[in-house]
Amino acid sequence: MTSARLPDVRFLLSHPAHLLALGFGIGLMPFAPGTFGTLLALPIASVLHRSASDELFLGAAAFLLVGGGVAAQVTGRHLHVADHSSIVIDETAAFLLVLFFTGTDVMRQLLAFVLFRLFDIAKPPPIRQADAAFKNGFGVMFDDVLAAAYTLVVLAVAQRIFGG
Repeated sequence: MTSARLPDVRFLLSHPAHLLALGFGIGLMPFAPGTFGTLLALPIASVLHRSASDELFLGAAAFLLVGGGVAAQVTGRHLHVADHSSIVIDETAAFLLVLFFTGTDVMRQLLAFVLFRLFDIAKPPPIRQADAAFKNGFGVMFDDVLAAAYTLVVLAVAQRIFGG
């Protein structure tokens, strides 16, 4: 069995899929790459909220979800680990979808960030089962989409209970 590669800048730049999957280099962070990959969605969302229509924003999120799945598949194969910790496009794309719904309110974004990271790390059912069942690009993205869905449900309930 081939051991997992530890990606570096050379690996990052060796294939366009690696560049996307590793969040344009964010995945090379020596600690908490998933957290930094999640944070990468904030400036992207900021630009999209300011300068794009809702359709374009959702199109960008869809592109990152689908393109990220393909990139994660290729990169995971090259790293010999389907969901290597350096692959962060899943966090970026899924959290970008959450940010579409939170809007530009900083407190909502902060709460969404904390909730998303909590669900992504804790992996409550069925996230853990999905993560275990799908060891490919789809699976890499799908568990984070589920974490995004949990985040949005909690935010919707909080909005309903606390208003505003």
